[in-house]
Amino acid sequence: MPLPVLSLMLVVFSLTTGEFVIAGILPDVAGDLSVSVPAAGRLVTAYALGMIVGGPVVTALTARLPRRPLIIGLVAVSIAGNLGSAVAPNYPVLLAARFLAGLIVATFFAVAIATAVSMAAPGREASTIAKVALGLNLGIVLGTPIGTLVGQDRGWRVTFAAVAAVSAVALLMVLRFVPDGEAATGSLRGELRVFAGRDVRLAIVLTALGNVGVVTVFTFIAPLLTEIAGFGEGAVPVLLLVYGAGAVAGNLLGGRLSDRALMPSLIWLLAALAATLAIFWAAGGSKPLAVVLTFALGLLAFAIIPGMQARVLTAAGAAPTLAVAVNASGYQVAAAVAGWLGGTLIAGPGLRSLYPAAALLTVAGLATAVHIHRRDRRPAPAKV
Repeated sequence: MPLPVLSLMLVVFSLTTGEFVIAGILPDVAGDLSVSVPAAGRLVTAYALGMIVGGPVVTALTARLPRRPLIIGLVAVSIAGNLGSAVAPNYPVLLAARFLAGLIVATFFAVAIATAVSMAAPGREASTIAKVALGLNLGIVLGTPIGTLVGQDRGWRVTFAAVAAVSAVALLMVLRFVPDGEAATGSLRGELRVFAGRDVRLAIVLTALGNVGVVTVFTFIAPLLTEIAGFGEGAVPVLLLVYGAGAVAGNLLGGRLSDRALMPSLIWLLAALAATLAIFWAAGGSKPLAVVLTFALGLLAFAIIPGMQARVLTAAGAAPTLAVAVNASGYQVAAAVAGWLGGTLIAGPGLRSLYPAAALLTVAGLATAVHIHRRDRRPAPAKV
């Protein structure tokens, strides 16, 4: 992996770890700050809201800045947010620090992807995106459990300090290896103008519809594996590692497939994801099959991400940064919808109904991908 791309990937790893590790140390945070676990859970919401708000707002405000200085500034804000979390004297300050840490994430992803793609060889754009996004996988598979262990052994404040330290190392690598001279992201007017194009709007809809189903299932993966598949609670961390292993493989596979045939590969991957969710519904009570399906779910859930990001970049043309940032914020909106939808379904038809609902939502994403592919294949109107 080229060192500039590795530097960006390490930042993504630290950002992802900082986002997800709170789940593992939530009871410790709640006990130390004398708040309820549901109140501590709002720290997750604060981070997500930072991403949702920061995606369009921060990206728009920084649209004219050159990429390298912008990346440095964004990582510095992340370090400040995590250090603020580590030393927060009370719950309100911690809530504000988590919001600050999340505020820059969507913009960083957008700028990092645009920077990495600008250094990629022709025809290798999607696989380069996959290498940057590998930090996301590793943050879930390695960073989150390691951060949880650190928090349980040394205290939750040390966990956030460690995340800040990893970000600081990544920042030093950015300073050393990410080259100067990248083009600025463009004027705000130019960035906003891309949303007038239907292709960009369709690409963002594709991301939301294509992901909301599988995110709904992943949000409630623990009760699905214990209550439907019949595993004990002790098996859940192992099965999450299985999911994570599939995610790493899927991320790299999706990048390579997208380089070869972007929309056709997305269509087939979404079809396979919908089928996997349907099989989980029909036969998820079998433990051996559930293990295989958990791996397949992680593989397919992350195989679609590089292609979706590449599609937004392609549709946005010369002004992609705001579009990619909004796309990242859209993913967080999908995650928020997934939590609400899953809770509603569990309270109504029951836990098992998550699978067919997720499959149907994925089919809606598949239909969107097919529509986009058909639009791409239409002959351009003749010039008069």
